[in-house]
Amino acid sequence: AIVLDDGPRAELLLSVRDLHDTVLKRLAVLAASPAVEGVVLASGAGLDLGEPLWEGAPFTAVLVGEPGGLVPDVELEAHEPVRFLPLLPMTPNEAAWKRVHGAAALQTRWLETGTDLRDPRRSEVDLRAPA
Repeated sequence: AIVLDDGPRAELLLSVRDLHDTVLKRLAVLAASPAVEGVVLASGAGLDLGEPLWEGAPFTAVLVGEPGGLVPDVELEAHEPVRFLPLLPMTPNEAAWKRVHGAAALQTRWLETGTDLRDPRRSEVDLRAPA
């Protein structure tokens, strides 16, 4: 029998161009983090794997984005909706900068520089102080 918990539900979405099947194991680790480590998956949270998201990736962490973007929430009768949370790949330096300056500041940098977060080979955003 299936038992529905009344707690919040979330699905993680990672969208990158090209095929990178080695990311699946790491995505499973991230998805298990609430149960294993007690981490709350919420917008603005940073999750660091300590290893590349996929073989050869410069990204070792993700920023949890806002739900309700590409995939709308799924409403469940008498239960909280299932939210789809995008994961935005971060380099180690971006993750460290986010811890100091906050998620909104990092997202602003990405937007200001036109960073394509789906590009698996993208460069790290310029984190130097603006001139």
